[in-house]
Amino acid sequence: MNRYYYDLHIHSCLSPCGDDDCTPHNLAGMGALAGLQIMALTDHNTCRNCPAFFEATRQHGIVAVPGMELTTAEEVHMICLFPTLEAALAFDEEIAARRIHIPNRPEIFGNQWVMDAQDKVLAEEADLLSNATTVTIEESVPLAAQYGGIAYPAHIDREANGIVAVLGSLPETPQFSCVELHDGTRETEFRAAHGLEKTRVVVGSDAHYLWDIRDKERYLELDDTPYSSDLVRQRLIECLRRGL
Repeated sequence: MNRYYYDLHIHSCLSPCGDDDCTPHNLAGMGALAGLQIMALTDHNTCRNCPAFFEATRQHGIVAVPGMELTTAEEVHMICLFPTLEAALAFDEEIAARRIHIPNRPEIFGNQWVMDAQDKVLAEEADLLSNATTVTIEESVPLAAQYGGIAYPAHIDREANGIVAVLGSLPETPQFSCVELHDGTRETEFRAAHGLEKTRVVVGSDAHYLWDIRDKERYLELDDTPYSSDLVRQRLIECLRRGL
């Protein structure tokens, strides 16, 4: 077992609310400076910058996890993580068909840039990525599992798009093996209030700016023998699925 310091909730310049400086190369460099060993890219309703992020993080010895921050039909944010880039991009196609297509207005919402690992703009997403999809909370968990991944509620301690604020409490179904907090100091409070004794709690920065990425603090212990980044990603998904 080895200790891996992580941040599993990071946005790039493809998210309309993500800063233009949050390019794949810059995110990887900032993660290295912060001492992170696992980083998940979770743009709003898309995985299209994950290929560039994979290449950029490889140069720094960081294990990249392909992901997405899915906005459900209820306006709840769900973190979706996948063990392979191929699975994430297949999930991306699934979600693209479930998005509500509204033209983006960059002057209001921000740019939505698809990039390569050298921070060259390859394309610009024309439709707004941050609005709700037609995927419900109930659907999200089995849908991510269909592609080998996991879906769990993001920043449950926040008012904006947090599942507790939106629904009033965690639903009885689906049952979540994992939840995310933005403020890790509230873990004891949320475990007691929402019956999370057997639920794994992870803490994510929800970084939209480079300076949002936190120095290494939270870690997971993963069996990575014989080592490969593919194995680390798979063990991460398994760890989050097990709960506590």
